[in-house]
Amino acid sequence: MVLRRLLAALLHSPQLVERLSESKPIRRAAQLTAFALMQAQLRGQDAARRLRALAAGPAGSLGRRAARFRDTFAEELRRGLRERPGSPPGNQRGPGDNS
Repeated sequence: MVLRRLLAALLHSPQLVERLSESKPIRRAAQLTAFALMQAQLRGQDAARRLRALAAGPAGSLGRRAARFRDTFAEELRRGLRERPGSPPGNQRGPGDNS
């Protein structure tokens, strides 16, 4: 508790903050932080640019891809259900079904 108050009092001192900001470790930490933020921003912009290019590609190409994915998924699901051992999906009894 005493350490926290001492640290708070030191950090509210403008002269100490100024001297710390001029120290090499603090300057280096600030440089690394700025570098990481800039890299993240550039990567985000690049990803957004690629998505826009994909969506604006040949007319309907994204729609065709989505339709092809849907059709393939549905076909694989049907095939999996057909190849599944046991009774077809609708003829199964649930818990508490006494019929």
